[in-house]
Amino acid sequence: MSERLQPGDVAPAFTLPDADGNEVSLADHKGRKVIVYFYPAALTPGCTKQACDFTDNLEVLAGAGYDVIGISPDQPEKLAKFREKENLKITLLADTDKTVLDAYAAFGEKKNYGKTYLGVIRSTIIVDESGKVEHALYNVRATGHVAKIIKDLGI
Repeated sequence: MSERLQPGDVAPAFTLPDADGNEVSLADHKGRKVIVYFYPAALTPGCTKQACDFTDNLEVLAGAGYDVIGISPDQPEKLAKFREKENLKITLLADTDKTVLDAYAAFGEKKNYGKTYLGVIRSTIIVDESGKVEHALYNVRATGHVAKIIKDLGI
C-alpha cells in the first residue's frame, strides 16, 4: 500500500479507460485544476449520491477552473450504465487492476462492523495546474462532501 499523498507531492500520472473505453490521462488536464475522487462501486447508494453531487455542481466547479474525474475498480461497461442511469456529466474512469487506486493510497485496509478487509478508501485528491497535490482528503463521507470541497476551496 502506498503512502498517503500530501500537499506539494507530484500527483501520480495515470491513463485509464473511461466509460466508453477511451483512454484518459491526468496529463490531458495539464493547465487546469483537477478533482480526482475515488469511490468503491458504481450504482451503489453512497457512490451514486456523491457522483450526482459532483454532476449537480459541475458548472460551479468548472467555472472555478476545476475538472472532475471519478475513479473506481468497475469495468467501463458498468461505468457507462452508471452514467446513463444517473445522467452523470463527470468523467468516470475504470481502474480494474487498482494500480491508480494504490498509487493514490485510495485502496487499503478498511474496518466495517468490526471486520477488517481490503477495499477502496473513499478519497478526493485535488491536483493543481502544474500536477501537484493541492489537497489530499481520505476517508471522506459520500454525503455532503462536494459542498464541503466547494466551501473549503472558497468557490
